Amino acid sequence: MSSDAKNDNVFKALAHPTRRLLLDRLKEAPETTGALCGQFPDLDRCTVMQHLKVLEAADLIIVKRAGRERWNHLNSMPIKEIHDRWISQYASHAISILDKLKGDMEGERGRS
Repeated sequence: MSSDAKNDNVFKALAHPTRRLLLDRLKEAPETTGALCGQFPDLDRCTVMQHLKVLEAADLIIVKRAGRERWNHLNSMPIKEIHDRWISQYASHAISILDKLKGDMEGERGRS
């Protein structure tokens, strides 16, 4: 799978608020599928499982089985890769603009 296709899967997975909430739950520690389903009482188990399947397909979670339990672990590497490719470049540009603005503002204060 190409890098762009992988990124597309990650963006699509992150587009849904329930999936983002699931990832937020897994930031602290891995959880069983049953525990995750219990965190969303307004959704049936099948719906939560479908969301987990999308996250797994995007490689945002890693699933390990232990007996009858299915443990879901956060895999933050795809998010880091997106950050490195998209966000960090724009953030450094924004910082340089803010730094220039600060310099301009300080220069104006000095002239007043």
